[in-house]
Amino acid sequence: MALDQSFVGRTYPPTDPYEVGREKIREFAEAVGDANPVYTDPEAAKAHGYADVIAPPTFVFSITFKAAGQVVEDPQLGLDYSRVVHGDQKFSYVRPVRAGDRLTVTSTIEAIKSLAGNDILDIRGEVHDEAGEHVVTAWTKLVARAAEEA
Repeated sequence: MALDQSFVGRTYPPTDPYEVGREKIREFAEAVGDANPVYTDPEAAKAHGYADVIAPPTFVFSITFKAAGQVVEDPQLGLDYSRVVHGDQKFSYVRPVRAGDRLTVTSTIEAIKSLAGNDILDIRGEVHDEAGEHVVTAWTKLVARAAEEA
């Protein structure tokens, strides 16, 4: 069953703040195999003009995808998450994520489409720091595969 188009434009409440730690950044950089020292060495980060280590560009996915859970778990939307695959991801940065940031994410449903029986859900996550400054926008595309016919 197709998702309700009236949900397009619906915005969910901001998440609780997520405090970005140096160790989380280091672990993420190691997990993705990025040895750039600005992710692990405060002195290297300072030499590049940053106050502290910064996070790799895809680091923010971990908090924006979790925030998108508000959309996915909305019982009124009726998304069957057991049929969902991750379709796409993109980011637009105002500035890098830094150690010590306290970030919140506000998720909005940007589009709902149906294609060959599959529901395609586009979610925009606006990430702001504790001062309310915009840090990054993340777009997540989820595809709910059509149910297999018996």
